[in-house]
Amino acid sequence: MLILTDGRFPAGGHAHSGGAEAAVAAGRIHDPASLEAFCRGRLHTAGLTAAGLAAAAAAGLDPLTLDEAADVRTPAPALRTTARRLGRQLIRAARATWPSPELDALAAARPRGAHQPVVLGLAARAAGLGPRDAAYAAGYEAVSGPATATVRLLSLDPFDATAVLARLAPELDRIAARAAEAARRALDEGPGALPAASAPLLDITAEQHATWSVRLFAS
Repeated sequence: MLILTDGRFPAGGHAHSGGAEAAVAAGRIHDPASLEAFCRGRLHTAGLTAAGLAAAAAAGLDPLTLDEAADVRTPAPALRTTARRLGRQLIRAARATWPSPELDALAAARPRGAHQPVVLGLAARAAGLGPRDAAYAAGYEAVSGPATATVRLLSLDPFDATAVLARLAPELDRIAARAAEAARRALDEGPGALPAASAPLLDITAEQHATWSVRLFAS
């Protein structure tokens, strides 16, 4: 799990801000307190949804069915494109690190990329991790990406950004537990049991960000 969540793992996440670049430009992130509020909101919406998908993939649900479930949970075209681009990069890295017939099959079925949380869960499964581990990885990515991006965007003190992540740790525990429980139910009830929390402002700003001619991050 440490490898999966390491920013140096060649999965492309370092080029994406998770909505932080648009939030900084709009003045919604400007200091450690506002970064913490942004990350908390992202964790409980997009992060929870991603954690549920990842946990379900790690639990053994059909990844193609989960990829469709991820599509309907991602209404913004810009975010769907981003999720598939990140998924394509992640599956390349995961197949090289943990060779797996399941990863090979998903890569063949989705040559343009599956949604990143689904790939993350399948990679966790290939690495011998369980649903809660996959949920932790997805939840951590949901907040660590914006925190790291904000350090670059605002020249924020890295110690302050790390402190934000540390304060969010108890909430990340709860998100991972909720996602893993939802994945357990989804084994019997189908993907409709998985979280579908929405963050409309993230969707709107993602579409706006995609039109910028000059930007530091891809999303």
